[in-house]
Amino acid sequence: MMKNICTHCQTENDSSLKYCSVCGYQLAVVENQTTKTVSEQQKAAKTKRPLNVKAMIGFVIAFIVMFYVSQSLFSPSIDSKLKSIADEMNKSCPMNVDQYTILKNVVALPDKTLQYNYTLVEMTKAEVKLDTVKKYFFPQLLQNVKTDPTMKLLRDNEVTLNYSYYDKMGDFVTTYVIKPEMYE
Repeated sequence: MMKNICTHCQTENDSSLKYCSVCGYQLAVVENQTTKTVSEQQKAAKTKRPLNVKAMIGFVIAFIVMFYVSQSLFSPSIDSKLKSIADEMNKSCPMNVDQYTILKNVVALPDKTLQYNYTLVEMTKAEVKLDTVKKYFFPQLLQNVKTDPTMKLLRDNEVTLNYSYYDKMGDFVTTYVIKPEMYE
């Protein structure tokens, strides 16, 4: 049987006593291992429950899905950014680029594509020599996309750029397409 020592007079007392048999001082409560109640044993058993792996995996998957859904809902997509860029540029259109070219408008197209529509003011489609224009003009266009600091957002988001040209009568002449792999 366990003994309880009085903290006041140091006398050994039976663990069932509440007060010291010598000085009457209140004894500290000693818990006996065999006197645990059934409800205490059940509580201990509940706290030692094994980890539910399926529930944990379900929680992790749900967290990942919710993270990506919230990212797509609350951060604007590149297509919406392109629409904003086009809207902002169109406030200044039509705009004279040089004596031969006017930027008519800018259009945001699906799949990360931005299209610039130009008019060649002094030429008809028959007067345009496409081979010559492509040989001299296209490399300058591509170099501008690669190096112009204002194009950085477009480069970083791998945007395809369409440069469409129309003659002075409004007839389609050509389109130059610059894809991300061309300017990386």
